[in-house]
Amino acid sequence: MASHKMKRSLGSVLTAGVLSVALVSLPAIQAGADPVTTNPTDALTKLGDLSRQSEQTSEALHNAQIDLEAKQSAQRDADATLAADQGVLDAANARVAVFQPVVNKLATANYQGARTNRLFAVMVSDSPQQLLDQMSALDAISNDTRNQVAQFQSATSEATKAAEASKESADAARSATEQAKAVSDDLQRKQSDLQAQIADVIKAFGDLTGAERDQLAGTPFPPGFDPNTILAHLTPGSGTSALQAGMTRIGDPYVWGATGPDEFDCSGLVVWAYKQIGKTLPRSSQAQASGGTPVSRDALEPGDVVLFYNDASHVGLYAGNGNILHASTFGVPVKIESMAKFPFYGARRY
Repeated sequence: MASHKMKRSLGSVLTAGVLSVALVSLPAIQAGADPVTTNPTDALTKLGDLSRQSEQTSEALHNAQIDLEAKQSAQRDADATLAADQGVLDAANARVAVFQPVVNKLATANYQGARTNRLFAVMVSDSPQQLLDQMSALDAISNDTRNQVAQFQSATSEATKAAEASKESADAARSATEQAKAVSDDLQRKQSDLQAQIADVIKAFGDLTGAERDQLAGTPFPPGFDPNTILAHLTPGSGTSALQAGMTRIGDPYVWGATGPDEFDCSGLVVWAYKQIGKTLPRSSQAQASGGTPVSRDALEPGDVVLFYNDASHVGLYAGNGNILHASTFGVPVKIESMAKFPFYGARRY
């Protein structure tokens, strides 16, 4: 039934959960890094290898989504800066245009030999009163012209600076757009890779016998684990509450790109559990490995986010006594099991 549910939701998850990308190269498959370490048959071993690869690709896509969103945000900021700088440039050019006619007339008059000084007034005056009148007029013309020329020079300087700023912002906007496009193009390739890997996983899962599928799914809890006892002795805190929320999803299927409410991938389960207590965690396991506060392995507390493999491509919630709650892999429902089965990367407390 769980298998049917997983296959039924696969198409919608691929469309909704893995929509965009970033320039994140796919990590190589780790030798011996199979989430299922006790497979007794070649079929289970093959499925484990394929599932591990698809999980790495899926988490790389989640990380790429974060990168793409950041680049798209940078592109929007660059476009807004360009628009603002262009507005300043337009205003500066408009101010230059106001004083341009005066400067043009002055330049034309000088070219044609116009005389606008006091000596010229003395030479052409017929009487003392005419001389005074002409000198007063020349002073007024000179002051007004001088002021307008000064304002023209100021406006021209502002326009030059605005043009330089506009060019820089245009270059930044073009660069941001190119980066976002490159990330988006890479996303399409990664999405195609994941779809092909998922098809391989589903085929390999279909080749398993019923007994092999039961063995793969395992049990919800490790031997001797009593969830009621664990919950009863938990110390109140945000991590504890996230773990309690996550434990309500035990038995739900693993689906690539899913974040709940009843289907999950590994980082999706962590995101969902913390969302129930009002905290928003990054979408990818790698991003989750960079947030919060670092915690050493010997200081783990229930609800801490625990990362695995050297690329931090798998994640779960610490459930006490060396166990984790996690969405393991396709064909394995959400469960609690020993974290000793996986190569420890690090832990964070949110």
